[in-house]
Amino acid sequence: MLQFPDSSFPLPLSAYSPTPDVALVEVLLARVREDPLNAVATTIFALAVIHTFVAARFTEAAHQVQHRHNAAATAAGVAPRPSVAAELLHFFGDVEVVFGLWVVPLLVAITVARGWETASEYLNSGVDFTEPLFVVVIMAIASTRPIVELAERGLRRVADLGGGTPAAWWMAVLIVAPLLGSFITEPGAMTIAAIVLSRQFFDLEPSRRLKYATLGLLFVNVSIGGTLTHFAAPPVLMVARAWGWDTAFMLTNFGWRAALAVTVSTVAYYVFFRAELRALALRPAVPESVTPTEEAVRQGFGELAIPAWITGVYIAFLVWAVVNAHYPVLFLGGFLFFLGFDRATSAYSVLSDYRTPLLVGFFLGGLVIHGGLQAWWIGPVLGRLSETPLFLGATVLTAFNDNALITYLATLVPNLADTLKTAVVQGAVVGGGLTVIANAPNPAGQALLGRFFGGAIHPLHLFAAAIAPTLLAAAIFRLL
Repeated sequence: MLQFPDSSFPLPLSAYSPTPDVALVEVLLARVREDPLNAVATTIFALAVIHTFVAARFTEAAHQVQHRHNAAATAAGVAPRPSVAAELLHFFGDVEVVFGLWVVPLLVAITVARGWETASEYLNSGVDFTEPLFVVVIMAIASTRPIVELAERGLRRVADLGGGTPAAWWMAVLIVAPLLGSFITEPGAMTIAAIVLSRQFFDLEPSRRLKYATLGLLFVNVSIGGTLTHFAAPPVLMVARAWGWDTAFMLTNFGWRAALAVTVSTVAYYVFFRAELRALALRPAVPESVTPTEEAVRQGFGELAIPAWITGVYIAFLVWAVVNAHYPVLFLGGFLFFLGFDRATSAYSVLSDYRTPLLVGFFLGGLVIHGGLQAWWIGPVLGRLSETPLFLGATVLTAFNDNALITYLATLVPNLADTLKTAVVQGAVVGGGLTVIANAPNPAGQALLGRFFGGAIHPLHLFAAAIAPTLLAAAIFRLL
């Protein structure tokens, strides 16, 4: 039977026995011997990652079960009803709930090994939920009609330079919105970009290939587009204070490269898909589904022109959340005031549904719970790499962990050279579009655009779509 130590959980990296001049595998095995719960937690995390790759299979099975259930009900002469089995399969196929689901066996494992007090203490004191809470707030505010219409008007001016065609909208959103993320934060940029793309592009029913190419490009562009400042991208936030990075440093070392990569990648994808993008101009929009906002518009509420002062108040709430992104009490307090104002101005605002922001917050909450227990192996891996291998290692690790976790762990590596600091952050942001879990805003994009992919985004298709802009960004960051 495994014997677990009575020390704090999880063990801080400094608490492990020193292992100088020992191979990496030996270091990891020694840490598992010191605390076998390391292996248990990482195994559960690996199963959760695998679950995200097969989530689409659950969704497909749910459709099949519901179809058989409906056929059986029709044959029996009764009205079809939702199948409990189908709904459960839908639940397991919803990527946003995957990591939350796997928190349950994780808590069971911790409780069996250390007791419930340790498990509850880890959740209450060992995990920082600031980022998931902030994403919920920023998504809810950014998805309201005043903010979306304001952003859409700005993007329309850019799209009009290209004739206002779907291709012009496509390029405007994929270039301007990600770079805007350096000022309104990446989650805010992702929310606005996804909503505008759904209205100006995805409703035209492009091919499956172009849909995935657009999604992969959006994820990569948002991940690198937030690096013009030191306060908007989660992986940069984790290191800015510890390493003394400011906006001037980010612009000089990251910002211009990010802007170049975003522009070049988007233009390259446009050239590749130009025939289909031009053909979209001849298609009528076919909305995939009706959102609460669209329903309100149909009822006449959304047709009211929004007074400028109401839009100004919404912008103020958005700015308040961004400025106080590090202080949950302040941005959550502001959000409560926002909910009251939104209700009072509902004839103009028509807040979109809360379900999507809450599900994204649940996804990120589960991810940080699991991610907080992976430092035992990520730390040694990062600490033993030179500059180029560190960049590549951070890029790969980011695909399977939130990139903010990767950069945070880098701050724990003692005496890290400046060139290595730059390399690890470059790798973390470059790899932020490869998977849904790689970057905090990605679940928001998936939740808002998932309906155009049959309800489930296939991880391998997303990876294939994102690999080209990722490699291009890597070349620009490392070679220029």
